[in-house]
Amino acid sequence: MAPEPQLDPLVDPSPASQATASSSSDQADAEKAEVKGYFETTGFERWNRIYSDSEDVNKVQRNIRIGHQKTVDNVLAWLGEQGNLASRSFCDAGCGVGSLSIPLAQLGAGRIAASDLSAAMVAEASRRASEASISSDQLQFSSSDLESLSGSYETVICLDVFIHYPQQLAEGMVNHLASMAEKHLIVSFAPYTPLLALLKGIGQLFPGPSKTTRAYTLREAGIVAAAEAAGFRPVRRSLNQAPFYFSRLIAFERA
Repeated sequence: MAPEPQLDPLVDPSPASQATASSSSDQADAEKAEVKGYFETTGFERWNRIYSDSEDVNKVQRNIRIGHQKTVDNVLAWLGEQGNLASRSFCDAGCGVGSLSIPLAQLGAGRIAASDLSAAMVAEASRRASEASISSDQLQFSSSDLESLSGSYETVICLDVFIHYPQQLAEGMVNHLASMAEKHLIVSFAPYTPLLALLKGIGQLFPGPSKTTRAYTLREAGIVAAAEAAGFRPVRRSLNQAPFYFSRLIAFERA
């Protein structure tokens, strides 16, 4: 495997950078098109490998795998504590290869609608679900961007997706997802911290072909405010981290 950079460049959510990144709907469309293009090509191969049991990963990718799994495990534990999974409906927005939706189905969730911007990711998630003998009546996959999703679900979950989008666009996505949630909303994102600002600078020192998307850190206050505007209040938080992986996980309930 060709060597990869140690870290994709992180972009801080300063007002100046956000004004540039999200100044118009055309720019927002460009952001989504870039992410979609990345995950339909080199990004799919890279992240499918990370979110698997493959040994063909470097140290950074392995740490990302470990960190993401911590986030997934946290969510599954929280949902298990709430109970009544069989009677609940779930939306796994930005499902990737099914890292959350497949084990959630195996725990007995009643109905799961899982979607991803990348058709390649959806195809792989469907393959993994079929391999795990999970019925399409229980777990259904579709290809869609977050803002085009519709429907009503008891719980809406979006994990490690907002790192690909700047603050204003991510807040809009949070607000839209909250409008689909009847009782619970769970999201994770890379929080802005001085340490991550430092890592941003380090990451920019490593050129390489896999650095094809920006990685955004987000202000937690803005994410919380977006959920609150839709009628939700934060009830639980955790910070999951491994080297080169930082993810703030927040569970909201309808107020």
